[in-house]
Order: sequence, then structure tokens, then C-alpha cells
Amino acid sequence: MRPHYRPLHGDRQGDALAGGSGGRREPAGAAGTPRAGDMAGGGAGVAKRLGTLLSGLLECGAFCGIIFGWASLVFVLKDLGYFEELCEPAAASGPNRTMLPDCSRQDEQFSLVFTIGSFMNNFMTFPMGFIFDRFGTAVARLIAISLYTGGTLLVAFSTPGGQPLWEVPLHHHHPLQRRLRLLLCHLPHHQGGGDPPGMPFGACVRSGLFAWHVAWLSVMQLRHYLFIGTLNPLLDHLARGDPHLVSTYTNAFAFTQLCGVLCAPWNGLILDRHKRGKAPRPEGALGALADLRASVLSLAVTVAQCLLFSVCAAVPVLPVQFATFVLQVISRSFLYGGNAAFLAIAFPPQHFGKLYGLAMALSALVALLQYPCVTLVRGPLHGDPFYVNLGLIAVVLVAFVSPVVVARECRRRAKELGAAGTPLAAPPGAETPDEVPR
Repeated sequence: MRPHYRPLHGDRQGDALAGGSGGRREPAGAAGTPRAGDMAGGGAGVAKRLGTLLSGLLECGAFCGIIFGWASLVFVLKDLGYFEELCEPAAASGPNRTMLPDCSRQDEQFSLVFTIGSFMNNFMTFPMGFIFDRFGTAVARLIAISLYTGGTLLVAFSTPGGQPLWEVPLHHHHPLQRRLRLLLCHLPHHQGGGDPPGMPFGACVRSGLFAWHVAWLSVMQLRHYLFIGTLNPLLDHLARGDPHLVSTYTNAFAFTQLCGVLCAPWNGLILDRHKRGKAPRPEGALGALADLRASVLSLAVTVAQCLLFSVCAAVPVLPVQFATFVLQVISRSFLYGGNAAFLAIAFPPQHFGKLYGLAMALSALVALLQYPCVTLVRGPLHGDPFYVNLGLIAVVLVAFVSPVVVARECRRRAKELGAAGTPLAAPPGAETPDEVPR
């Protein structure tokens, strides 16, 4: 299929954060001057976007801890006696020569809960993506708030000897913990409907760019989920059952997760590096090509960070885990922010919600492999995750294929533009058809 090109009008992410059009053309007055109505409504628009940002940050801060704060939650749940009936007396002795029970079955049960929760957190993003594209941000956020409230009540009323804890992942880890953050950062202007027709959704899904991007997301997300889901038994293994050390390192991990908000803008600096300076920014097909080229470095840096994080996680030395925590939170911020940014750059905005949801749903299927990995560690490997960690390092290397594919796509598009005699910058207001990636 021969490619066609669509314009990217301005900085899609920068405009969104600054209250701009974010890739959608806005009508202007005669001779390019702003109309009186636009000037009068500017203050209200900024206030609305600021309110959306602040309320979204409050929602994410209040509800994102169940997944990324799982290690701390497991420590508390164990202290409250959840699944303690699965612990068995063992002959090993602890730091004070006290008999330590064998709680590997308890850890396996918690891992199953986390596997189900993380799967639902990602998989249910797909249908919610259709809701977002069809009805807009307000409806999606109302549904998210309702699901979060129900999940929180299930957590509050769960008991060590009852079943409600098992129902928490099916309701609380639902779709929009990450969606809210990404929508606020990239598409706050979206209200649903009204998008011009463009490249079909099926063509986006069948493209090589999307397929390799899903692989890029899936392998690194599996690495992160397996680390988070098994962190408590890992610390217990490295600390030789010392609860004080386990508590200290768990608190350190929780603090680094809080610092993730400081790492999130760094990837944006990489993606927008070609838009800084006084030189005029290219528009049209050249603007789209420049954005796609900028994403290559972002994708590669994200994989490199995850690789370093995986190497540190494989080192069976407790103090090294401090470095692992720092690398993990930086890699996580780059992974999820870069995922949304790439989908917004490489594909039409009217399909963003569906493509984001489908990518997360497909990555959720891969994330189910974390439970067999946990079973392998608890069984044949006798609680030592070293060889599983080595295998995950090899799996993460597969993610380097994605930036290579994107770089080749950029070269192909550049040749197409050169053969067509495209000028260095499209004239202001020029319209070109949509780009269909291969």
C-alpha cells in the first residue's frame, strides 16, 4: 500500500500541555488574527485544563498505589494474616535462631492475586479506549472514578479469612489508572466525536510499527510486573528472613515510586528536542517525520534503562537493590509515557484511545507469563530467581527491534518525500492526506 501523509500542526504534546490544539486545527480570524471570542474564552479554557490536570493528578495519586505499591501492600497484608494458613513450619532458622515458617505457598497466592489484577488493569483498557474515543474524557473519568470507588470499598471490607480480596483485582485494577495520566498529559482537549475521517483503524493495527511497538511494550512491562509482584519474597530471600531489613527496603521502594512524577518529564525532553531553538518547526509530512525520528532515541533509551534495571535486579546482593529501585522507577516512567507519546505521534489521533487500549490489552496477555515464572522460582529453583532474571534480560533485548523498525520507517518516508520533491517546510495551512505506516 502506497503511503500517504498527514500534517502534524504544531507540537502535539507541548500544545496539549500548554492548552494548544495538540495536533487539531483551530479556526482563526481573518488574516491570521485571533477572533474576539477566542480571546474572551482563553482564560476559561486555561482554567478548565488546569482543573482537569489537578483533579487528574489527585485521582492518580489516590489510586495508583495498588499496582506499583503492591510490595508495600503485600507486607501489610502478610502482617494482617492474609493466606497465613498456607505457611508451613520449616527447619530453617532466622537471624535470632528462631524457626521460620515456609511461606512459599502464601507468596505464590499473592502472586496470583497480583497477576490477575495487573492483567485486568491492562486488558480492560481496550474497551475503555472505545469509550474514550466515542464519548470523550469526561465519561471515561466518571467510569474510572466509579470503578475505583468500588475497588476501594472491596479492599476496605476484605478480611484475612474471606474471599473479597480475590475480587479486588477484578474491580479495582480496572482500566484508567494510567489512562487518566496519559490523557491529561497528551490529549486534554479531547471531548469525543468530531474527528475527521482518516486512516482506518484496521490499517493501524496491521502495521509493522504497531506490532513491534506492542512487543516493545509487552516484554518490558512483563519485566516490571514480575519484579513488583515478587519483590516481597525476593527481599525476604536476600535478607534471610529479617523482617526489619525487609521493611526498610520495602519503604525505600515505596519512596522511589513516589519520585516517579519527577522522572516523567525527562522523556518528553527527548521527544521534543527537535522543537527547541529559534528555527521554525516543519509542518505537514515533514513535521510528522521529525516527530517520528525523535521517538527513535526515546524508544532506545527506554530499552537501555530497562536492561540496566534487569541486570541490577539479577544481582543477588541486597544493597544493590537500592540502585534497582531507582532504575526501575525511571524505566517505568519512560515506558508508559513513551508508549502513549509514540501512539500519538505515529497514528491518527482519532484512534488513540483504541490503539492505546489494544496495545495494553495485548501486553496484558504477555504479562500472564509472570505467574508461570513465579511457579518456576517457587518450585524447581527453590526460591532463587537468579536464572529467571537472566532469562528476562535476554527477553528485554528483543525490545531493541522496535526503535530499529521505526528508524527504517523514517528512512523510507524520507526517501518517499525526496522522490516526491517535497519542500523543506510545507506552506502554512497546507493539507495532506493521512500517513499509513507499514
